[in-house]
Amino acid sequence: MAIYIAREATKLWRKVSAEIAVELQLLFEKWRLLLAGLVFQYIHGLAARGVHYLHRPGPLLQDLGFMALPELGQDKGYLSESVFTFIFISFLLWSFHPFIYHSKRFYTVLLWRRVLAFLVASQFLRIITFYSTQLPGPNYHCREGSKLATLPPPHNVLEVLLINFPRGVLFGCGDLIFSSHVIFTLVFVRTYHKYGSKRLIKLLAWLMAIIQSLLIISSRKHYSVDVVVAWYTVNLVVFFVDNKLPEMPDRTSGLSLLPVTAKDKDGKMKEELHKLEKDSKMKEEFHKLLNGNTVDSTDRRQRVQMNGKHGEEINHTLSDATPNGT
Repeated sequence: MAIYIAREATKLWRKVSAEIAVELQLLFEKWRLLLAGLVFQYIHGLAARGVHYLHRPGPLLQDLGFMALPELGQDKGYLSESVFTFIFISFLLWSFHPFIYHSKRFYTVLLWRRVLAFLVASQFLRIITFYSTQLPGPNYHCREGSKLATLPPPHNVLEVLLINFPRGVLFGCGDLIFSSHVIFTLVFVRTYHKYGSKRLIKLLAWLMAIIQSLLIISSRKHYSVDVVVAWYTVNLVVFFVDNKLPEMPDRTSGLSLLPVTAKDKDGKMKEELHKLEKDSKMKEEFHKLLNGNTVDSTDRRQRVQMNGKHGEEINHTLSDATPNGT
């Protein structure tokens, strides 16, 4: 038993090591775009922090979702955050599963490069939207009478640049249209829907996205318009950005993305051409076997001619050469 465990552990370590080597090579090649996406996450947090200085509390706006859904109360606001945390961690773990499991449909670096592109495009539109008009926040700490509803003017630049994470994110006000939580959720769900393999998990993921959206409204963290706008905006953004990006290679086809250098690409092209030439020869041999002979194509053309008009001419010649028809 111990020998079996040691053998399997060795195989797993070799697989993980090989996967790390491949992903690191991709990371060294794509690190600029990944870094830009991560830096924009800070810019998005900085913009949300800045709009909090502009927020002014006021009476709640009339909202159909508030009328239709029961209010969970301030003590149950953790429900929507719990669902979001579960979705986030689940997607994060799934994105790294090619390091361990054999079902390798994508490269993790390329997947997160795509995800960050979706997030950046959606968050850029979100920043423009919530800076255009500041609505009175429906969350409990953003209402009139709360000390957290407005921020005092900053004393220095450093106070603005340090966005007070995570308290500044959890208790922000003014960054309403449209919901950041729904942006992340829909990007993760749509990505798994395209590159995931389990149909049941895909259905559960969409169901959890709907449940989380309803919990956000019931917790009064966003107006219904924030959630509704996020649903159609993020889906449209992912659709158009996904069409502009080059499609990721499907690793289940057996074709490897690496090597990536020009020399290796030429070698790979020659190898593919050699493979196609070999397949063509195999098909030709297969046709020969079906015809019951092993002659080449020139001999086959001669046989066709023999069976056609030329054959008839040969028969006339032979009959003329035979005396008295015997």
